[in-house]
Amino acid sequence: MGNIVALSIGQPEELSWQEKKYVSAIGKTIKQSAQLTEDCFVGDGVANPAFHGGPERAVCFYPYEHYAAWEKEFQTELAIPAFGENICATGYVEKETYIGDIFSLGDAIVQVTQGRIPCSTISKYNHINMFLKRIMETCYTGYFLKVVKEGQVDANSSFTLLERKQSEISVWDATNLMLLDKENKKKIEKVLLLEDLALDWRNRFEKALQKIKK
Repeated sequence: MGNIVALSIGQPEELSWQEKKYVSAIGKTIKQSAQLTEDCFVGDGVANPAFHGGPERAVCFYPYEHYAAWEKEFQTELAIPAFGENICATGYVEKETYIGDIFSLGDAIVQVTQGRIPCSTISKYNHINMFLKRIMETCYTGYFLKVVKEGQVDANSSFTLLERKQSEISVWDATNLMLLDKENKKKIEKVLLLEDLALDWRNRFEKALQKIKK
């Protein structure tokens, strides 16, 4: 069982970094409760639908355990949700969470579909130039979940594993394959066998496999 540290939602807004403007929904606000629908938390939004949002990415999760390590590395305090996550919780880091895992989240039920492909917004928002590079090197990216059952989620709700459908390919394994180990034909073929993998990642892995075969 994991415990929610923060439940956060927010809408896209104009932000600035190094005197340049950008639009992002990374700057979310901590809430005491929110209704989770098939598409997202009510009141939540995304600025870049190519990488965020939609039924298979309805909830963005980031493990609380990583915060201490990042703060130590960069010698700074990070304000949750530093990664624009909806749920920051304990108990389920990427290496111990598997594609297809089903969890209860308050009254809702959710399922892990893919890892997260990080972008420069994380560096910009936290004013740490090396952040994106380090997140990609470690694959401590967090992950996305789809909604199996809609419901109310409270700040003191638990994040509890209900079912583990496979224990061979963790979120970290899939993310490492997506970001770093891109030409590992054998592992890509294994990931493509996962029936609960998000369609976007399935398409990306299929394209990667086609390039390798050529």
